[in-house]
Amino acid sequence: MALMFMGHTLFLALMMFAVFTCEESVSNYSDWVTFIENVDQYEKQQLEGLSAEQKLKKTVLHPSLYFDAEDVQALRQKAHTSHSHLFRAIRSAVTVMLSNPLYYLPPPKHVDFAAKWNEIYGNNLPPLAFYCLLCPEDKAAFDFALEYMDRMAGYKNWLVENAPGDEVPLGHSLTGFATAFDFLYNSLGNERRQKYLEKIWSVSEEMYECSKVRSWGKQLLHNHQATNMLALLIGALVAGVDKGSQANIWKHAVVDVMEKTMFLLNHIVDGSLDEGVAYGSYTAKSVTQYVFLAQRHFGINNLENNWLKMHFWFYYATLLPGFQRTVGVADSNYNWFYGPESQLVFLDKFIMKNGAGNWLAQQIRKHRPKDGPMVPSTAQRWSTLHTEFLWYAAEIIPQPPPDYGTAKMHVFPNWGVVTYGAGLPNSQTNTFVSFKSGKLGGRAVYDIVHFQPYAWIDGWRSFNPGHEHPDQNSFTFAPNGQVFVSEALYGPKLSHLNNVLVFAPSPTSQCNQPWEGQLGECAQWLKWIGDEVGDSTGEIITASQAGDMMFVSGEAVSAYTSAMKLKSVYRVLLLLNSQTLLVVDHIEKEEDSPVNSVSAFFHNLDIDFKYIPYKFKNKYNGAMMDVWDAHYKMFWFDHHGSSPVARIQEAEQAAEFKKRWTQFVNVTFPVKNTLTRIAYLFYGPYVNVSNCRLIDNAKSGFQILLNVNNTENTISIVTEYQNLKTRFNYLGFGGFAKVVHENKVTKFGLGTESVKKQIKNNRVVFPFGFKVNIIAGLILGVSLVILAFQWRFYISFGKMLRWILMLVVTLWLIELVDVWSMCTQPICAKWSSDMTRLEHEKGNKAKQLEENPVGLPDVIIASLPVSGAEILKQLFFNSSDFLYIRIPTPYLEIPETEFEIDSFVDPCEWKVSDVQNGHFRLIQGWLQSLVRGTKLHLQNIHLYEASRSKIAQHSAISKDKKKRSKKRESLSEQRSRTRGSQDKDAEYIRELRRHLVYYPNARPVLSLSSGSWTLKLPFFQEILGPSMRALYVVRDPRAWIYSMLYKNKPSLYSLKNVPQHLAAMFKGEDGKGKCSLNEGYAFEYESLRKELSNSNSNAVSVLSYLWLANTAAALRINGDLLPTNYQLVKFEDIVSFPQKTAETIFAFLGIPLPPASLNQILFATSTGLFYLPYEGEISPSSIHAWKQDMPNEEIRRIEDICCSLMDHLGYPKFIE
Repeated sequence: MALMFMGHTLFLALMMFAVFTCEESVSNYSDWVTFIENVDQYEKQQLEGLSAEQKLKKTVLHPSLYFDAEDVQALRQKAHTSHSHLFRAIRSAVTVMLSNPLYYLPPPKHVDFAAKWNEIYGNNLPPLAFYCLLCPEDKAAFDFALEYMDRMAGYKNWLVENAPGDEVPLGHSLTGFATAFDFLYNSLGNERRQKYLEKIWSVSEEMYECSKVRSWGKQLLHNHQATNMLALLIGALVAGVDKGSQANIWKHAVVDVMEKTMFLLNHIVDGSLDEGVAYGSYTAKSVTQYVFLAQRHFGINNLENNWLKMHFWFYYATLLPGFQRTVGVADSNYNWFYGPESQLVFLDKFIMKNGAGNWLAQQIRKHRPKDGPMVPSTAQRWSTLHTEFLWYAAEIIPQPPPDYGTAKMHVFPNWGVVTYGAGLPNSQTNTFVSFKSGKLGGRAVYDIVHFQPYAWIDGWRSFNPGHEHPDQNSFTFAPNGQVFVSEALYGPKLSHLNNVLVFAPSPTSQCNQPWEGQLGECAQWLKWIGDEVGDSTGEIITASQAGDMMFVSGEAVSAYTSAMKLKSVYRVLLLLNSQTLLVVDHIEKEEDSPVNSVSAFFHNLDIDFKYIPYKFKNKYNGAMMDVWDAHYKMFWFDHHGSSPVARIQEAEQAAEFKKRWTQFVNVTFPVKNTLTRIAYLFYGPYVNVSNCRLIDNAKSGFQILLNVNNTENTISIVTEYQNLKTRFNYLGFGGFAKVVHENKVTKFGLGTESVKKQIKNNRVVFPFGFKVNIIAGLILGVSLVILAFQWRFYISFGKMLRWILMLVVTLWLIELVDVWSMCTQPICAKWSSDMTRLEHEKGNKAKQLEENPVGLPDVIIASLPVSGAEILKQLFFNSSDFLYIRIPTPYLEIPETEFEIDSFVDPCEWKVSDVQNGHFRLIQGWLQSLVRGTKLHLQNIHLYEASRSKIAQHSAISKDKKKRSKKRESLSEQRSRTRGSQDKDAEYIRELRRHLVYYPNARPVLSLSSGSWTLKLPFFQEILGPSMRALYVVRDPRAWIYSMLYKNKPSLYSLKNVPQHLAAMFKGEDGKGKCSLNEGYAFEYESLRKELSNSNSNAVSVLSYLWLANTAAALRINGDLLPTNYQLVKFEDIVSFPQKTAETIFAFLGIPLPPASLNQILFATSTGLFYLPYEGEISPSSIHAWKQDMPNEEIRRIEDICCSLMDHLGYPKFIE
């Protein structure tokens, strides 16, 4: 399944608009916009009271930044007990500084200080000052610190001379100097206090003025902004103790920007940062410090931010085996710029509290390399030691995450990155793979820029993805932990420095003519403001793990200029085992595309191990890397069997403030036809590859036969990935790839099954007849030759001719007898039962395929109203596989029949016999039309314009319905509102039509709003057949009743007229209402009927019996459905375990869960930014609000009534 790409921007925009505005899914954007607009008043109240409160509570002004003076003694004690390992690291850092003062002390002259990038001086000062605080007896260290600060205080400014417009060095110096001042305040003399304080004040003022005009003051989620804003905040907090009024303005400015940052980060459901792990650690260093300081000084609590909850995985799931090296997406070092031990212990102490953060910090510190390119920079390696010490919670026992020790796949759906085998020790069996195909800025930022939900976001001008690379569809491979294919890391933004494709000739080529890579390349920073670049996207189509195999694919056509007229640049990766990786590029272009060549690149930065040419079986060209006599090999070929010789090159490029070396394999293929496929195989030294060839090259997909270690693997992959019908036809299920090996078939996304070898006895006729014809032809041919030279033999011509004719006739008779015995035509004397059965099966299958090709799923969603089933829309909307349809809507009404469907609930069950007996024919036909001919059904809907008479009529009805309104609308207001509602309803149908134009094979998902349908699923099953996939959503009765009675004012119980619905339900002679029409009354409703007649009943008891009756009846009735057609889903599981539940639902549908759908459901359930109608904010905590807000006696009453069924569904009692 794939999301729609920017080629269909209008459709996407409309779909996203529906997400933000429609009844089923409302995001609380307006609330947060209101918060941002009122943030001035909020922060003013917080900050104005700060100074007075501090003066009352404190007599000692400093330290106050991270701790108070009374905490110092406890810190000193921890340094020799629970925190001794961290204290040793701090002491070691100070020892190194003291041993080389010429290097670590700021230069005596300002000109030398300003001559180079000087963040080292600000970064190293806090751990030095913190050590002096912990060890006041060390006079040498204290004197060193005083000299350090005296020199910095004496400089006229802290800028870098050749970067006067970049305040990042200034930010580092201010952060370090102000932090050190706070730590050492009580050890300083009055003169130094005044001198240092004036310096902090002047630099903070300079920083504040710069924030008004510099880009970092406006560009959110960027490392420069986080760094400089934190510096301004620390300067304001330290200097503002004495000069509060002006400092409060600075604090206000920082809180405004950083709270917007935290708000935007909350949209990023996977905890990632688009700038990559290295710069991400840079930004996160400042973010974690801000979160701590904002809570400590302003009482602003961001600890429930979902990004913080997920941020651990940004460090853990990007680590190569051995805990030393990370994924190099975007501008990167070999690992982190800052920390990440400080960030990890922060997460463990304040967010996770499970020991995983402490454990990972411990592993990283333990495995830190002592030399080589992965050693931390001297300017950065000690800068977070003080915060790591302060945040380390020794009481939290370090322990690895669950499932540690086995290779796992991790998907970052917002970032567009998939990793496999991360966070493991370095061993021969631990392999790492990564794949990147994402949207510019990450999915959340990209969508915010394009769909503009926030007035305070000014498009791409509010962001800066300049550190990103043109790297969509790039990958890395490290079999046995040995990097074979890697990123080129920090460097100029050139596509050929990434493992992606470039094309030629391109009419818009800029820096490598005639070649052109992905949009935004050719400069030091990604040119994200350029033409088309802002719309640049990649998309991970699917990512699935099956044991030690993994399949991932991505589409990157939107990352290339439209001038090249490419239709698809689809790359698939199949990890067959820990040492074998198959990569295939599928390229489609328009007929008039100027492109005739494609070039692939594979990089490696390990200078000790060089690529050299290699040839596989004297057939395919390739390359090899010799690592201490262990050979890592690759080779390639296209769908024609062509395998060009590669160019193996070395290059140096500018990186940070140095040069970085890389080597790469470059192989170029012709692109002559509209479709080109290229396969590359990468494998390690401990596997034997004996054969690799393409055995099928269809338009919709391909098959590759690959022999590894004497095992034959048949790999089938679909390239027409947006067509669900094609995937079912080509693979037999709704996934994207499968592998058949050793009598097993692995269907990626669904699992591995055993398959039996089939005896092909029905295909004997053709081979035998073919052989007979060949033999007969050879005999005739030989006979003619003999006749031509018969003078050489002593045999009469007549005798020879008779023998030849007899032999030919005998062979023909044998063939005739064989054909006769298997003949299935009426002229034949004998019928073959096997062939008859085969034809019968084929006929049935053809008929079934005609109705519903290859069992494509028809999804039905049913539940009691207000059970939260609407949240499942996030799994299906905006998808090429599905069309989410709400039933009913004004243009999709359920037809009137002899039985009126109650809009809330009814006690009538519809059975298979109702279909067989011809009941409810109109509904049967309507359902068949909507599901089997969705496109035609929608096209036949007449979208009318509201006439004056209809508006007037509607106005009259509205007046009757809204007598409770205090203020009556004018006629013009009523007309406007009615016209707007009708326009919205018509636009909804147009959206559905447009979706089917782009994706004609999308399957309908019918979301039925009435609880009546929960008792009628067998009726649906009989109409739709085995293709029906029913999802029945249930909810905890206490939460359901709480939503009905307390979530809204007036309550839903009143708004939905529940008493009237229930009263009408049992009207009739026998009290069974209209159910007597088909004798389908659900007996479970008897208890509800009795409760309604009870004079002591109330809303809680009535709703309890209603939930019990409907749920019990639904479970009984639907229990007869096959597990392949029916699945019960708990609303609480969707919200609390969204990924696991979504994967289960999609496995039920026979389709792997797409990362895009995963991102949508995570956003809806985890961020607190998504609303359901009448429900409000959705989060794991909000769905249990009844525990705090509902009276205990009502909870007890509900549990008494529903306890048996609650226990069956796994809802424990709250009150014993």
